[in-house]
Amino acid sequence: MLPERILIIGLGQTGLSCLNYCLARGISPVIMDTRACPPGADQLPEHIERHFGELTLAPMLAAQLIVASPGVALKTPELQQALAAGIEIVGDIELFVRECTAPIVAITGSNGKSTVTTLVGEMGIEAGIKVGVGGNIGTPALDLLSSELEQVEPSAALELIVLELSSFQLETTSSLTACAATVLNISEDHLDRYDSLAHYRDTKLEIYHQASLAVYNREDDQTRPPKSGAMVSFGLDQTDYGRIQHQGELWLSRFGEPVLPVSALKILGTHNQLNALAAMALADQAGIPQVAQLAVLRRFTGLKHRCQFVAEKQGVLWVNDTKATNVGATLAAIAGMSEVISGRLWLIAGGQGKAQDFSPLTALLNSAIAVMVCFGQDRHQLLALADNTHEVSNLDEAVAWCAAQARAGDCVLLAPACASFDMYANYQLRGEHFITLVETL
Repeated sequence: MLPERILIIGLGQTGLSCLNYCLARGISPVIMDTRACPPGADQLPEHIERHFGELTLAPMLAAQLIVASPGVALKTPELQQALAAGIEIVGDIELFVRECTAPIVAITGSNGKSTVTTLVGEMGIEAGIKVGVGGNIGTPALDLLSSELEQVEPSAALELIVLELSSFQLETTSSLTACAATVLNISEDHLDRYDSLAHYRDTKLEIYHQASLAVYNREDDQTRPPKSGAMVSFGLDQTDYGRIQHQGELWLSRFGEPVLPVSALKILGTHNQLNALAAMALADQAGIPQVAQLAVLRRFTGLKHRCQFVAEKQGVLWVNDTKATNVGATLAAIAGMSEVISGRLWLIAGGQGKAQDFSPLTALLNSAIAVMVCFGQDRHQLLALADNTHEVSNLDEAVAWCAAQARAGDCVLLAPACASFDMYANYQLRGEHFITLVETL
């Protein structure tokens, strides 16, 4: 049962979803946002009380429940004061899981979570299961649960929920009881929000709490569940969900039995093989038949802005992985490309580094990368890693310079290892700009 006095902090898509959820239950919440004119403000009903431009303590302390959007950190001083006053603070995912009755597959990780979430959702649909997919991808979770217009709960008809969850969302979620949960991988990210990599990792690992089955990555020991319980792993050897040699080639395998030739996958690279294996393990636990899993794995070509083929110009392959907003994602993208190109790799990187350590790129600059072209706010940190780096002012210059240098057989990869907010509203706009530049070459 929801209390009467609810305060929603943070508007945008998630805040509006929380608002509609409350209104559908006869509650008019107070809206607060640090932005003077937050996105979605024009969609607020006139009767809704609102406080824009800063966090105002008085309305926060008057609330019985605070629903904080993922972008608002719990360590924010005003939120800490509210917690000290005994006010419960949750996120939209917590509200969702308190009401949802369908089994939930929960997916997090530094990289690959959108791909795995999409794969599991498509596998369920292929099997004829009524699936709801959302969370940190696409549809806000609460929109899967309630309909403001119909005043009904369509989730009663849903047979499976697949949620992509960020560490930010997990901070304010305590009641998640997933039928299967995974942490795909851990690499440095959001260290401008967390005290350390260990703090970030521990937040991710909360997804395993109360899960019926934990699915972890053998290639990344940081993903291992902290407590004993039912678990299974995926990785690149033959254990559990893995790979084996069969009929003269490499196959994805389940407990040592061949399932699908790696050559049948349309998504490239070992990181995507791991994504496929994780999806298989989650789908098995969710009761999705193998025939449906394989049908999806054979046809799935990947998500836009994630190692996306853009064009081949004069024999040069141009690939958009603007979603690689941390070093781990960039390393995975480079590994994937090394399997499919015969020539040199030109990397375009830069933006807001989020206090990351870029040094893991150094070894690849001395081997796999011909030149790293650097732009954006933290470009100087990238330029300092090695001699084979080149500074440009923006993405236009980066594409033009690479086009002049690359030759047939080469690959130009946009995998920035950084957030986009210094120059773009989001990573998608950065990727769309890259696509437009390439198409006009």
